[in-house]
Amino acid sequence: MSQIDTLPPLRDVIATHALSARKSLGQNFLLDLNLTAKIARQAGDLTTCDILEIGPGPGGLTRALLAGGARRVLAIEKDSRCLAALNEIADHYPDQLEILNGDALDIDPLAHLNAPIRIVANLPYNVGTELLIRWLTPPQWPPFWQSLTLMFQREVAERIVATPGTKAYGRLALMCQWRADPHIVMSLPPGAFTPPPKVSSAVVHITARATPRFPADAKILERVVAVAFNQRRKMLRSALKPITKDIEPHLVAAGIAPTARAETVSLEQFCALARQLAPIMKPAPQ
Repeated sequence: MSQIDTLPPLRDVIATHALSARKSLGQNFLLDLNLTAKIARQAGDLTTCDILEIGPGPGGLTRALLAGGARRVLAIEKDSRCLAALNEIADHYPDQLEILNGDALDIDPLAHLNAPIRIVANLPYNVGTELLIRWLTPPQWPPFWQSLTLMFQREVAERIVATPGTKAYGRLALMCQWRADPHIVMSLPPGAFTPPPKVSSAVVHITARATPRFPADAKILERVVAVAFNQRRKMLRSALKPITKDIEPHLVAAGIAPTARAETVSLEQFCALARQLAPIMKPAPQ
């Protein structure tokens, strides 16, 4: 394992600070600095960007981002045991690393970041999907971030990039692909981590689009997709009845067979259906 800086190897850092990974926090530490450097490179040129990192743990990816030229890194870490190790990195990179101790679900990072912003993280497994959905569904689009370079369980990564007709295709694929371009850029086996998780992992790079791929109201599209996939094995003429009992004409107008199932319907068709349903789903004016 080659060094990317003059700080101690991560195994020594973990031993010094007694940082055993905690399952309750979704922690699996990636100790190979060659791998963390490779993940950082997937995010592109970082020299003109502020980086948001969630769950840095002992700081392997944090070091790779800073060594790779990141203008500045904001690291949000819930586990206070990791703060001493992260502060050692901050001392090594003066004025380039800010550390916040807290839950990323409760912290607004924008007060600490300057555009352009990219998010790069080995996300804790227990909050990864929730954070992704938040980043994909802001009140306004484009979002505050240019790109997301995130590690997930392989199963979640495959759901993000899934296509119609596949088992993994569902709400997550549609939400992501509507307004962004996702690609799996790395795969990692369980043995790359300490302790090894029970599943493989993958890094997904997601680039925000300036505008959605197809026109649709965000809240209406999210509602239609959620209802459709709530009973994904049912035909849409049945699955979508919670929206309107007279759903079939809207399906036909959107170019969707009423007997189709959600997992076979394309993003473009779901957007067309959202537009069809907008007049009856728009909230009444106050």
